[in-house]
Amino acid sequence: MILDLKLTGGRFATLDPDRPSASSVGVWGGRIVALDTDLPARRVVDLGGATVLPGFIDAHNHLAWAGRASRVPDVSGCRTVAAVLEVLRAAPRGTWLEAAGYDHRVLDRPLTARDLDTVGPRVYVQDVSGHACVVSSDVLGMLGVSGSTDGSLAEAAQTAVRRLILPYPVADIAADVALGARQCLREGVVLAAEAGVGAGLIGSSPVEVAAYQREALPIRVQLMVSAGELREVRAHEADGIRRALPLGIRTGLGSEWLSIGALKLWTDGGMIARTAALTSPYTVGGTGQWQDDPASMRAALLDGHAAGWQLAVHAIGDRAVDFALDVVAEAQRLAPRPGARHRIEHCGLVRPDQLDRIAELGLIPVVQPSFLWAYGDDYSEIMGPERAPWLYRGRSFLERGIVVAGSSDRPVADGSPLRGIRFMVERRSRTGLAVGPDEAVSVAEALAAYTSGAAYACGVEDVLGSISVGKLADFVVLDADPREVAVERISDIAVLATVVGGEFRHDPAGFAD
Repeated sequence: MILDLKLTGGRFATLDPDRPSASSVGVWGGRIVALDTDLPARRVVDLGGATVLPGFIDAHNHLAWAGRASRVPDVSGCRTVAAVLEVLRAAPRGTWLEAAGYDHRVLDRPLTARDLDTVGPRVYVQDVSGHACVVSSDVLGMLGVSGSTDGSLAEAAQTAVRRLILPYPVADIAADVALGARQCLREGVVLAAEAGVGAGLIGSSPVEVAAYQREALPIRVQLMVSAGELREVRAHEADGIRRALPLGIRTGLGSEWLSIGALKLWTDGGMIARTAALTSPYTVGGTGQWQDDPASMRAALLDGHAAGWQLAVHAIGDRAVDFALDVVAEAQRLAPRPGARHRIEHCGLVRPDQLDRIAELGLIPVVQPSFLWAYGDDYSEIMGPERAPWLYRGRSFLERGIVVAGSSDRPVADGSPLRGIRFMVERRSRTGLAVGPDEAVSVAEALAAYTSGAAYACGVEDVLGSISVGKLADFVVLDADPREVAVERISDIAVLATVVGGEFRHDPAGFAD
């Protein structure tokens, strides 16, 4: 046998407990066929002592949104309203002027509709959380809102504005997806799970999937379908299917490059927007809100489960987590599916009494550790000292045998898996504030969250998540081993290359030259 590719001269950390290291890897047909091999190869690449890990998996990502945010005016660097307006006035515009990166907490005061009126008509400024926005007065008029100069809208009201703007052309969505995919590639991500296409909070078009099929992408993509896309179907009564995607499409359809993942449903909002649903109020008041009528959300989840979908339930606040637990338990009673692998997206605030229920139901928390690096000071303040240690847990999940999947929610926070791994171990915010230090995990456990854990959450652990014979030849090449450097250095480790299917798709070190 002649290999297509043999990688040598690297330190291969396989993350496979049965064979934890190797000196070389042989690739044929895009898959790993040999470790520590003497087989000849058409191409041999010496990695010069670099560390090689399984490619990272981002189990909750927004490729199209990230790409779009990178090309519209970005106000994330502004610290005053005057600076925001300066950016907006200098930006080219079409029918609508959209901007990204707004965060009222870092400005001298909140942005208002009256401010945006000085820029022009149809101005939409997206909050960094994705759960809120600020719009100009004419947009408020389109919504039938009069007599207000605030312009701040959240959740359902924001969705109503987006309906005025959407749909985006498929060509534009495809270009944004490609931009987002290249961001992932630079950070060692080989598979991104796009967390919601079609309807819902961040959908871009009712034909959005066409954008992902338009051209070959440099990474693998799994699409979560918004629960709003379910339609009534007349299936045989023995099937127990009330609503489904047309033709019965569900989790698992597709190829190694593009596939259908979970059914996504948003139950509550976000902590930045103060709309995550809590059982006790924020320290600044209020208990958040639901995305929709709870009865409608419950029906969608029950129908999705009955139709064979893996469920991905957005639940950030502990009240939303209660809702997710209750509905999943009910779904399993009505139609038992032991291997469903239902997920809780974010699982942001988890009370001690909820931990055992998550384990009993076999739910997978899909967490974003970088949230607390970026926003940990704010989250700790609005939760207070009793609840802050419950944020984006790690150790408590693992102690109960719960599989934890790492992700970024890009572009809400830093997309780098190495940043997330560092926080899972260090549990410190950008300013050094300790956030739930008892929830810290080891570097090995954090690496597992972004490899084998995320692969399990996406149902692809048979082909990704470790460097093992038979799996896809997807690797990240690093200039240091995260297990051997000081914790604070992990996020600074350079990605020298990202290999997908045996091809160097990102190669700043020039290995494949």
